[in-house]
Amino acid sequence: MSGLSLDALRDCLEGAIPALVATCSADGTPNVSYVSQVHYVDGEHVALSFQFFNKTRHNVLENPHATLLVANPATAALYRFAVEYLRTETGGPLFEGMKAKLAGIASHTGMAGVFHLKGADVYRVRSIERVAGSVCHAPLPHRNLLAAVRRAGPALASARDLGALFEQALDALERDFGVRHAMILIADESGESLYTVASRGYPQSGIGSEIRCGDGVIGVAARERAAIRINHSTAEYCYGRALRESASQSGDDVLPTEIPFPGLAAPGSQLAVPIVHGARLAGVLFVEDPEAGRFNYDDEDALAALAAQLAAGIQLLQGAETDEDGGSAKDTALTPRGRALVIRRYAANDSVFLDDDYLIKGVAGAIFWKLVGDHVREGRSEFTNRELRLDPAIRLPALSENLEARLILLERRLAERGGDVRIEKTGRGRFRLLVRRPLELAEVPAAH
Repeated sequence: MSGLSLDALRDCLEGAIPALVATCSADGTPNVSYVSQVHYVDGEHVALSFQFFNKTRHNVLENPHATLLVANPATAALYRFAVEYLRTETGGPLFEGMKAKLAGIASHTGMAGVFHLKGADVYRVRSIERVAGSVCHAPLPHRNLLAAVRRAGPALASARDLGALFEQALDALERDFGVRHAMILIADESGESLYTVASRGYPQSGIGSEIRCGDGVIGVAARERAAIRINHSTAEYCYGRALRESASQSGDDVLPTEIPFPGLAAPGSQLAVPIVHGARLAGVLFVEDPEAGRFNYDDEDALAALAAQLAAGIQLLQGAETDEDGGSAKDTALTPRGRALVIRRYAANDSVFLDDDYLIKGVAGAIFWKLVGDHVREGRSEFTNRELRLDPAIRLPALSENLEARLILLERRLAERGGDVRIEKTGRGRFRLLVRRPLELAEVPAAH
């Protein structure tokens, strides 16, 4: 490749300057056209967006050899790629990543009703040469992302529990990566949806908000186990739209129990990176910015490295939480006073309300109902993770690894609701229920 590497030229593939593709039919007739997206696949391959069955598409099916002309938007340098068509992918991580980017490009250029990805055409890059011409100096990068990843490592490793791990990750994003808007979501036990456990940079935390796998930037990243990056605002991948559609299809007969996502009203750039340990999806790390074009391939790589550190930390700390001993004990440090707090549970989906204020549902709701029930009936305040795992009333899935994350979610939701009932950790695998008002429990049975 004449000393030039595809890895070093990824900035040319961001789409800021449209690329040109030159092809030739079997009879030698040439054709040159613009291509909406040239996507970096790896150090030897790129993918072109297949949107229309046009002359370019016809030519590469007859003659797989083509030439790409790409430009570096920072320096105006031009590069010529000699490429060879290999295959077309119509599903999977590569296709979904390009589809999301194309949606952003289409929205940005007013072509939202025209641009629809039919496939990702994968090409092998045979050679790269620089085209002679004037070149300006590239601006210096805003920050060294490799150094940012290096600094984040010890910070995450110092966390003693999952709550601290999530906060250390958000601190690192803001301090070292310059990311002001971020959230961490954990996959639920079914693997079909995710819930927010930590966020940074929003007026409301959105703790407990949920989104299904496959919906929006976050859901697609979870489903495909691949980073999804969009550098222009697009309604098609808006998490708010996906959440509204999810709520409309839920069919619940109880009071509204959807917690709004904390995202930006008009994001210019979005990047969702899966948190994966082995073959298991642990969650998604999501960042966004009001500025278009904020995240590039280097940001994607750096956030993927941070997500890998998060995955390792989650696995380690979840394992540590199972090493608990001993039973429970009564605690009378607080004397509840004042008007009774009515805690209402809907058995249909374990949704729980504090007076008329929605708190939580699902597994976290079942956990909370067990805690307040034991407190009212037996005067208990001290609990362990182990007993929750063994309690059949909570209906935890077999081999559930998300109990600690659910407890963090519950702890933070209770703190946001004013502190009449709180949870605080008292040791590894142990926590205390703090109650400041008398509790009155009311259960609404499921309709038959």
